[in-house]
Order: sequence, then C-alpha cells, then structure tokens
Amino acid sequence: MSEKISDIKLVFEQAKIDEYPELYKKYESDSRAGVKNLIRKYQKQEEKLEQERARLEQMREYEHCYAACKWICGIDEAGRGPLAGPVVAGAVILPEDCEILYLNDSKKLSAKKREELYDEIMEKAIATGIGMASPARIDEINILQATYEAMREAIHNLGIMPDILLNDAVTIPDITIAQVPIIKGDAKSVSIAAASILAKVTRDRLMLQYDKIMPEYGFAKHKGYGSQEHIAALKEYGPTPIHRKTFIKNFIDE
Repeated sequence: MSEKISDIKLVFEQAKIDEYPELYKKYESDSRAGVKNLIRKYQKQEEKLEQERARLEQMREYEHCYAACKWICGIDEAGRGPLAGPVVAGAVILPEDCEILYLNDSKKLSAKKREELYDEIMEKAIATGIGMASPARIDEINILQATYEAMREAIHNLGIMPDILLNDAVTIPDITIAQVPIIKGDAKSVSIAAASILAKVTRDRLMLQYDKIMPEYGFAKHKGYGSQEHIAALKEYGPTPIHRKTFIKNFIDE
C-alpha cells in the first residue's frame, strides 16, 4: 500500500535540505499528482536557495578581498534624513563566510524581515556596536559630523579593534583604522548590510518608544521622516525635544 501523501509531505518537512535529493529519488516513481507537485515544490525551494547563496557570495566580494584582515567591520547608519530622532550607526564584525540568508540593504527589506535578521545577526556576529547622536547634537555640529560621531561611537562599542572598516560611501574622520568607502555598500557587502540592519532596527524601535510618549505625532508610522502627516502634526502641536531644529525651520514659525 502506498504511503499517504500527507505522510510524504511530513517526511519532506522534517528533512534537511541535503536530504532532498535522496527523497526525490525515493518518490520519483510515484505517479500521484500530489507527490509530483510536492517534489517540484521542494526542487524550486532548492533552486531559490542556490540563487540566494550565489547572491550572498557576490556580497562577500570585499570580505574576500580583505580576507588577510582578521576583523573586518561593516559600518552604516540610519536616520540622516528625518526631522526627528537621533542618527544611529551600526558596526558589525561577522565570522568568516558567515551565512545569514536574505541579508541585504535594510531599505530593501520589510520591517518583519529586518527584525528576524537583527536577531540572527546578534546571534552570529563576533562583535556588534551601536552609536547615536541626539537631535540636539545634530543641531550643534550638523548631520554629517553627527553621523561621523555616531560611527566612531559604534566602532568603540564593538569592544574589539577592527583591522579594517568597510563603510557605506563615507570616510570617517579621526579614525586610525584602515577604511574602504563603498558606494551603495549596504547592497554590496554582507558586513555593511548587517550594520545597516542593526542601525535601522535600533532606530525604529526607539521611534516606537517615542510614539508611546507622544502619539499625536505618528512616529510609529513615519519614524520621524517628513511625511505630510508628520509635518501637519508639527504645525499643529509644535516641535518636541526630539525634533531637529535645523531640519524643521521651514515648517514652523519662529
């Protein structure tokens, strides 16, 4: 008597990916449409996984290029453009050939996927660091200098000294560590992509906390960026302590 399709499905669900070829061979002679569809489904999953691993390998180009360095650190920031909240920098050192599937520029990922990847990065990374510059600091020294300051703090908070920094587009002043600025680096380097996710998730979580304190501004939705809703709230209720005065001067009366 043939196995029930539901039982075969359970076998596939419980199998590891390297066991799939053996299962294909075992059930290839089964003529039932349900079994054939099941095999096709898992073959497609395998193909997608191979494509994803090939994409990640391309994103290791710079990591391979500087493989002689023991500690390769990716650096990125989140929050240079918003009207409110801090700018946040992330620094990440991943193990050699670390596999974190679907790692990518944080802007290309859903909030749910960023949260999932954040947990995986924190679990697998050798070291991570976060740095921030407050809205007041941004007003004091300008957003670019505040971003550099946050990045230096993130590097310090790693707890270990990197041998080289892979940066998303910038060269950080007052740093003695070798640096490689990479245009659109968060889509070209796994280390920078990981840093971008840490920075983005950290900042978004903070904006959610601000939303609980000041719900009328809608920070949970727009995360401090200059949406129509945010600007309307700013005009109605006025600025908060987390607004960047130098960023909102065109939207409010002096």
